[in-house]
Amino acid sequence: MSQELVCPSHEDAKVASPEPPLLIVLSGPSGVGKDSVIEELKKTEANRHFVVTATTRSPRPGETNGVDYIFLDESTFLEMRQNHQLLESAQYSGRWYGVPRSQVSEALEAGKDVFLKIEVQGAETVRGLAPEAVLVFLAPGSFEELAQRLAQRRTEDSSELQRRLDIARREMEQVSRYDYCVVNRDGCLEQAVSDIEAIIIAEKCRVEPRKVRLE
Repeated sequence: MSQELVCPSHEDAKVASPEPPLLIVLSGPSGVGKDSVIEELKKTEANRHFVVTATTRSPRPGETNGVDYIFLDESTFLEMRQNHQLLESAQYSGRWYGVPRSQVSEALEAGKDVFLKIEVQGAETVRGLAPEAVLVFLAPGSFEELAQRLAQRRTEDSSELQRRLDIARREMEQVSRYDYCVVNRDGCLEQAVSDIEAIIIAEKCRVEPRKVRLE
């Protein structure tokens, strides 16, 4: 007589054994739409924390300190870096970017899924510090799409734009180092967000869940 395997419902499983929180790293080349994806993910009522990155670059029009980024002068940023207050930090196009360690550790301890929006070179650093992090690469539909987005943004002069495109080309060669790749095609933001939500659901259904510990 065969024995039927009965899995508990998702809600029952959550009551019996709370899922450990995920550390989700979202990165990709400049202009690929990371900010737009994060804004859509914030609209859900899920138990999540979105880390605000610290940077030494100047605010762009419409950006708010403490919401879009934590804008710091270079001396303050480097002091935080020296005092190990940043989980990871890196220079990108002449400006510093870093992840405040306290935001990550406190949110994980509270049982919240944590989202990091960081540059490609920082993703590898985070994986070294938290091997169970989920690394998601956000890619454009094509390199031509990306170049057009950056040009339309009009936040860089021609030399800065070319520098960002050169960096983006190299970054797109690093996709094999990630767990997942999500394509954010022009006009298809909703699909990209849906794909990331599907990744989170899949990770929550793992037989052996990821258990994030910061080194």
